[in-house]
Amino acid sequence: MAAAKLGGTFNFPTANKTVYRVGYGAMRLSGPHIFGPPADRDEAIRVLRTAIEAGVDHIDTSDFYGPFVTNQIIREALSPYPDKLTIVTKIGAKRGETGSWDAALSRQEIIDGVHSNLRNLGLDALDVVNLRLGAPLFPAEMSIEEPLTVLLELQQQGLIRHLGLSTVTEKQIEEGQKLAKIVCVQNLYNIAQREDDALIDTLNAQGIAYVPYFPLGGFSPLQSSALDEVAKGLGATSMQVALAWLLHRSPNILLIPGTSSVAHLKENLAAADLELSAEAVAQLDAIGN
Repeated sequence: MAAAKLGGTFNFPTANKTVYRVGYGAMRLSGPHIFGPPADRDEAIRVLRTAIEAGVDHIDTSDFYGPFVTNQIIREALSPYPDKLTIVTKIGAKRGETGSWDAALSRQEIIDGVHSNLRNLGLDALDVVNLRLGAPLFPAEMSIEEPLTVLLELQQQGLIRHLGLSTVTEKQIEEGQKLAKIVCVQNLYNIAQREDDALIDTLNAQGIAYVPYFPLGGFSPLQSSALDEVAKGLGATSMQVALAWLLHRSPNILLIPGTSSVAHLKENLAAADLELSAEAVAQLDAIGN
C-alpha cells in the first residue's frame, strides 16, 4: 500500500509566516486542573526550549491558563522570542479565585484580557488572538458581533495582528467572517469525535487553519483497541498514531499537543515522521464511524 509522510508546513498568515504543522499547546505547563503553578517549573522551561530547538514555531497559550502562569513561563523560557515564532492566545474567559472557569466577554474584560496577555508574554502586539466561545460558558449560538468588534478595534490599534475563533459553530464563523478576516478556528476534534468533518473541509478550501483541541481523547474501549492494533503494526504509540491521523486528515490541520514532560514532547513531535499506509488510514477512519 502507498504511504504518505506527514508533517510538513502550512502557510499560516501571521506576518506571512509558514509554520510547521506540529506546534505546542502550553496549557499543561500550569498546575493541576490548569490552575496554579506547575509542580516542576524548571521542567516546564525545558519543555518550551526543547520544543523550539526541535523546530516548533507556533505555540498556543492563554492568560487564563494558571491564570497568568503559562504566559509568564513562556516569557521566562523564550524571550527574546525567535523571529519565526508565532504565539496564539485566547480571550473570552477568566479564572475565579477557586479555579472556576468564568465568562469574560464584556468590552472591558476583552480589553483587559488582551493587555494582560501582552504584559505577561512581554509583547507589543499579539500574533493571533482567538475569541473563545462555546459551552459550557456561553450559549451555543450566541452572536459574536459585540466581542469581535472590540477585538477589531484593538487590532486597528496595532495590539493584535490576526484574529481567530475557538469553540464555535459554522454559523458563528460565517458571522465572524462578515466582520473580520478569520485566520484560524480552534475546535474540539479527534479521531473519535468528528462533528467538524464538513467544517474542516470548508475551511481548507478557504485556506484557513483548523486547530483541533482535545486531539488525544474521546475514545471508547473498542475504539482504543482498534487504535492500539494499528499502532502496534506501525511500531508506534497509540497517541502518536492518533496525531498522525489528524495530520493526514487535512492539510490545514495544525496540531498543538500539550505536555509538561520533555520525553512526552519528543514522542508527540515524532508523530509527524510516521508514514500511514492506505490500509492503516482505512482502519483509523473506521474508528469514528
